[in-house]
Amino acid sequence: MSSKSASDHTNLKDALITNLPGSMYYIPNFITEDEESRLLAKINAVPLPQWRQLAHRRLQAHPSPLTSTNTLLASSLPAWLSDLIIPRLIVLEVFKDSPHGAPNHCLVNEYLPGQGILPHEDGPAYHPVVATVSLGSSAVLDLYPKGDTERPQLRVFQERRSLLITTGEMYNGWLHGIADLEIDERLEEVVNWELVDRKTDFAEARSARGTRISLTFRDVLKVKTLKGLSYLGK
Repeated sequence: MSSKSASDHTNLKDALITNLPGSMYYIPNFITEDEESRLLAKINAVPLPQWRQLAHRRLQAHPSPLTSTNTLLASSLPAWLSDLIIPRLIVLEVFKDSPHGAPNHCLVNEYLPGQGILPHEDGPAYHPVVATVSLGSSAVLDLYPKGDTERPQLRVFQERRSLLITTGEMYNGWLHGIADLEIDERLEEVVNWELVDRKTDFAEARSARGTRISLTFRDVLKVKTLKGLSYLGK
């Protein structure tokens, strides 16, 4: 059984991944199994046209994709996303310094076993904080300093139902990606292994991937209202 419930996570002090050149935080069991099941049911009930099929994954953008100028059209996140996750992020003060005080955008990415994403950065369209909740399966996130993507220098393990927060130098100075693997190995080498809750679930420090859904919450800086007026901040 998990050692903590979601309600136990009220600060980030114990979640800091200490052996990194910047700030990342890892919280296992950020949501419960029942909450995970309800989120997955809502995601899978979204009409097919709302999925965007890419080469190695498919995704949904809520409340909408950004425009060509990295602007978000003002709208609310779906209640099934915001009501469960956003209050917990507010309690953790993850976005307390962001212009809108909370995430206003969520990408829902689906990765099948063997699918990943090339090293990339989130970029200047967002306040430099990203909060990622993993559903359905685990995966290793590879980290690369900008300018050197030959091989990952650091690795972070994301269990299902966990929360990973990236900010500061890890947001601005590093790239992240996921290798095209069906099994993640050498888990004892990941930088957050001491924070992983269910180590006994990963025999021989390896984890077979299933279908994984990531919920990536961010605060888009530029928001355009329906009246056509753009604003930055609250």
